[in-house]
Amino acid sequence: MQKQARKQITLYSDGSSLGNPGPGGYGGILEFKGKRKEYSGGEAHTTNNRMELMGVIEGLKLLKEPCDVEVVSDSSYVVKAINEWLDGWIRRDFKKVKNIDLWKAYIEAAAPHNVHGTWVRGHDGHPENERCDELARDEAEKFKNGN
Repeated sequence: MQKQARKQITLYSDGSSLGNPGPGGYGGILEFKGKRKEYSGGEAHTTNNRMELMGVIEGLKLLKEPCDVEVVSDSSYVVKAINEWLDGWIRRDFKKVKNIDLWKAYIEAAAPHNVHGTWVRGHDGHPENERCDELARDEAEKFKNGN
């Protein structure tokens, strides 16, 4: 029996926090064969790194089957953790790691998938990254303004 190829998904994500900590938001775009789905959310009191990571987690949760996922983010924290640090953190039982709750949620959300992170420079004209930034800031502004 031939193994079916996994869908190749690109997950663009960004996070924002007004105050760090303060009101925050995340925004993301899932892309598959030219089709796009945008998503966003936020919290009243959070940090930039938490929102960067939430954007990835929520995007992964939207996938309905195991996929090959390229996470494109301007957060070196998220990209380096996905590509380099996470295995060591798990071996050390997350000693001295911040945002353990979210990293455990990431591990659960990423489990069915093959995930690789790609870093892009933020605010550098990358269209999807700029759109994710806009979504994230809009969410943060909603919490700042009490909506």
